[in-house]
Amino acid sequence: MTVLIDPPAWPAHGMLWSHLVSDSSLDELHSFAAAADVPERAFDLDHYDVPDRRYDELVAAGAVPVGGKELVARLIASGLRVRARDRDRRH
Repeated sequence: MTVLIDPPAWPAHGMLWSHLVSDSSLDELHSFAAAADVPERAFDLDHYDVPDRRYDELVAAGAVPVGGKELVARLIASGLRVRARDRDRRH
């Protein structure tokens, strides 16, 4: 079980954002996020959006840095991925 983080590359609200995911369990992801004081409101169905200023801190807390393509591939392989076309139905 691993919590993964991709490099901050997604622009929004005047900053760049990373995605924090688990490759095996939403429970693991939520536990990690809670321990790292990532707010629940940052959760978006299968990942947490985290601002660039938190990246180094989350890596130091145990999140494994991976590229964006690897993060998505491992999220899909875990069975936890919520596809874009299914997002509207799940919100």
